[in-house]
Amino acid sequence: MPTVDIFDMNRQVVGQMELRDDIFDVPANSHVVHEVVLYQLAKRRRGTAKTKGRSEVSGGGKKPWRQKGTGRARAGTSRSPLWRGGGTIHGPQPRSYEMRVPKKVRRLALKVVLSQKLREQALVVVDQLSFPEIKTKNFFSWMQRFELRKPLVVIAGKDEVVEKSARNIPNVKVLRCEGLNVFDMLKHGNVVLTKDTVSKIEESLG
Repeated sequence: MPTVDIFDMNRQVVGQMELRDDIFDVPANSHVVHEVVLYQLAKRRRGTAKTKGRSEVSGGGKKPWRQKGTGRARAGTSRSPLWRGGGTIHGPQPRSYEMRVPKKVRRLALKVVLSQKLREQALVVVDQLSFPEIKTKNFFSWMQRFELRKPLVVIAGKDEVVEKSARNIPNVKVLRCEGLNVFDMLKHGNVVLTKDTVSKIEESLG
């Protein structure tokens, strides 16, 4: 079983915690991680881009000039894609980008990334995360104390003081436990978990 140190707010070791092998010691699997990242990014796409074809553009009902005798190329409508103001050829149409990825695969990807962060020593476990008031300076000082690089902080539940203290700091994100995802863990350098968060993760993924 992998073991991690538990730190207090002043970066003093206050204990150790054993982590589950089936969650924090999973072999690397880049294919699964790639598939889940694509799935997450596809879910964010709205798919509302739309252009009008020649049959949808208003106007163009009258033939611009007679078929023969003008010396110009024959034209049936002024809304031809070749004309300015005409329709678009093969333009984007509303569509769904949704992908289907099994729940087991999504869970496996989370385990793979958590294990990788632990192996890279980019996973930090703290006893608790609390501040006396909503203040960006307090959160920033705590970050500097731990020498965190683009941290993703995962808390066990709603905590307005922590969430609002961190929201103005660039490259920092605070997530509640139920929102933990592969893309954000890969995007950020360090992943910070509280002791309660670890228990919840093990409960939901175990």
